[in-house]
Amino acid sequence: MRILFVSPGWPTGRLWGELGFKFPSLALASLAAVTPPEWEVALCDESRETVDFDAACDLVAVTAMTPQAPRTYEIAAGFRARGKCVVMGGFHASNLPDEALRHVDAVVVGEGELVWPRLLADFAAGRLERLYRSTGLLPMDAIPVARREIFSGKGYLLTNTLQTTRGCPFDCEFCSVTAFYGRKYRGRPVEAVLAELEQLRKANSFAFFVDDNLVADRRYALPLFRGMKGMGFKWLSHAPIDFAGDEELMRAAGEAGCVGMFVGFESLDQEALAAMGKVTNRAAEYLDSARKFRDHGIGILGSFVLGYDGATPDSFGRILRFCEEARIEAAIFPILTPYPGTAVRRRLEAEGRITSNDWRDYDMGHVTFEPRGMTAAELQAGHDWLNRSFYSFGSMWRRLVKRHRSVQVFGPMNVGFRSAIRRTARFRTGGA
Repeated sequence: MRILFVSPGWPTGRLWGELGFKFPSLALASLAAVTPPEWEVALCDESRETVDFDAACDLVAVTAMTPQAPRTYEIAAGFRARGKCVVMGGFHASNLPDEALRHVDAVVVGEGELVWPRLLADFAAGRLERLYRSTGLLPMDAIPVARREIFSGKGYLLTNTLQTTRGCPFDCEFCSVTAFYGRKYRGRPVEAVLAELEQLRKANSFAFFVDDNLVADRRYALPLFRGMKGMGFKWLSHAPIDFAGDEELMRAAGEAGCVGMFVGFESLDQEALAAMGKVTNRAAEYLDSARKFRDHGIGILGSFVLGYDGATPDSFGRILRFCEEARIEAAIFPILTPYPGTAVRRRLEAEGRITSNDWRDYDMGHVTFEPRGMTAAELQAGHDWLNRSFYSFGSMWRRLVKRHRSVQVFGPMNVGFRSAIRRTARFRTGGA
């Protein structure tokens, strides 16, 4: 029997759909790894190719984040019209399984590796259930090595993506990670990760750890970094800003080849940080912390959530000035988005402030709630201005012209973001 894994594309004209650099779906490669050997597997990534609704397969498996959900439902309808069975998993289906079940034959809720073999056995026996819910958390020593051969021929710039930990000890109001993976921080055996890296470096010296907080447990991260030293990798991952306070761990990361971290600054206002649950952030220390990252050869892809209660139209200029003073190598500026399953959605729903449930607009680039401190139009305009200004040639010059090893990654990243932002703007104004 044959499974076709499908990764849906992003809505046309949205930032994440316009970016030229695309990462393959590690989630689908992980499911392929726990698929019994009697099943043939294939991948269709709509960001790289057109979906063939007449593809030879017995089962179609799709995964989606919230803004991809409408397109996922269209893909499911296309396959089901041809008599194919469609199964859906991922963040959106896990948070809204009843909605997803209106469009697909079965839904997987939670970490799919636990129930996927049972689902396949049920399908083969003709007794597929409508809902498969993981009853626990996957033991981290049971996480299989991703079946990356399904990425072959897709033209990805980088296929060395891997996950070493799941869960996050924090519970930020706007984040959907803890709703899916839980707050318990779990790590794969370090020796298993190092063995996987030994295989990966045969293909490419760059790697990206998709962990939401790679350094949450220094007792785990420190031996991992020390084991990576000398492997020759240049790698990126995610870390909180207080990572800068651990000199030994930061030095070990730099020596292991870390050239960049995604860092959630989120706000320059300490009261806003407290409200959103960002308990480790100290806005007054941001400049010094950013310098410490840079001193260890680690660039920063910063994140600033726009539109939190209390933010005003003046906040956009403050963020830009800070980023340039701190010489932040790259940044994203997501509009606060009330994703299903998050605490912020529950709060905004209770306050009657949700203004749109069009999931296509839940791409962090559109206002879907009623802000306080500015109008929705001011928030949208500020977001667009900040993106254009940060990725202007003048700002790129002020932030990136320096002798720093991270520029080899963040230079092309800035050019890619600038091009994608310009294409997105042309789409919004009706340009070609």
